[in-house]
Amino acid sequence: MSDLPDQPEKPETDAERRRRRARFLRDLAEARELRARVRPRRTKAARLRQALRMRTFRW
Repeated sequence: MSDLPDQPEKPETDAERRRRRARFLRDLAEARELRARVRPRRTKAARLRQALRMRTFRW
């Protein structure tokens, strides 16, 4: 079953999938930037938590 009801069932090409994924990742990055501008304190805390996680991670 397809996500888009108006399209017939056909395999998605790699180029279409990559294009859709790139658009999704761009939107996700834009949402993260917007969230960072709207809530800078929470963003700073999240950045500090991530840094702490990276410091304590064992390679």
